[in-house]
Amino acid sequence: MAASVASVQPAREPGPGRASDAVPEAAAVPEAAAVSEAAVPESVAPHVSIVLPCFNEQDHVLLEVERICRAMDASAYSYELIAIDDASTDGTLAALRSAEPDYPRLRIAAFRRNGGSGTVRRIGTQQARGEIVVWTDADMTYPNERIPELVTILGTDPAVDQVVGARTSEEGRHKLVRVPAKWFIRKLAERLTNAEIPDLNSGLRAFRRAVAMPYLRLLPAGFSCVTTITLAFLSNEHDVRYIPIEYAKRAGVSKFHFLSDAYRYVLQVLRMVMYFNPLKVLMPPALFLLCLGVAKGIFDMVVHPLYFAINTVLIFVTGLLIASLALLADLIVRSRGDS
Repeated sequence: MAASVASVQPAREPGPGRASDAVPEAAAVPEAAAVSEAAVPESVAPHVSIVLPCFNEQDHVLLEVERICRAMDASAYSYELIAIDDASTDGTLAALRSAEPDYPRLRIAAFRRNGGSGTVRRIGTQQARGEIVVWTDADMTYPNERIPELVTILGTDPAVDQVVGARTSEEGRHKLVRVPAKWFIRKLAERLTNAEIPDLNSGLRAFRRAVAMPYLRLLPAGFSCVTTITLAFLSNEHDVRYIPIEYAKRAGVSKFHFLSDAYRYVLQVLRMVMYFNPLKVLMPPALFLLCLGVAKGIFDMVVHPLYFAINTVLIFVTGLLIASLALLADLIVRSRGDS
């Protein structure tokens, strides 16, 4: 059956959620992408849409497609698999095209320039037709045969809006520095969101598309998009469920760069919490400086009566300025109309 062709255009849906204002980190948008529709009538929307970013995965992408389709075919869920080639320089797109006749639920998109995994997931989610959207990777690391299990949790518990596969091991490069760095970032996120987060940046997750749509504009172009969607849900009191999963060594070459990506992860955690709850970020240092200034002032009065050192005044005034900024930022957030 011939497949129709449509162009992928980034949707600009403001939505009812909190993401209708400033965009912390805009994701780059590829110039164009051709999407082949699955051999399913447009009127029959699938229940599940699986977004699969593909970048230089020619040696194993078909194994991943076959594994996902086999698991979903064995389940009771209707689905579509949206495989997006992110301007690969190898034969990834050709491999996907060759498999298209064998997988009627497969939809293929081809970006003309590399947009990053965050851009792929954002556009894939915007173009998805299912009520449930699944994010995963094509590098053989995640147990994609368990995707129906994640979908089932969302179906059986209406209170849960996102299910995340929490990895029980770390198989990435630079393990000695990567593990403590990820632990620090995760603990920072837990502190700022008041929520337990077993895995902050897992690439395997399922969520309700309607709930996620307002937050898609917040997604950065890179790997920290998974951190962003987690924090967006938690900061807005959406229930996130975690299930333990095994994590395998990736096939092919990793695209993760430790220093630059870890730095972006930290920035994204602070940025997202600032966007939804700036008091969490700004008020603690403000109160610390105010208390320090008062304590230093008492010390100055004891040692040098009627004399305040310049650094004492600077510490106290700095605390006042940060506290004022925190209150002003919180007022802006509360008055946006989407709180």
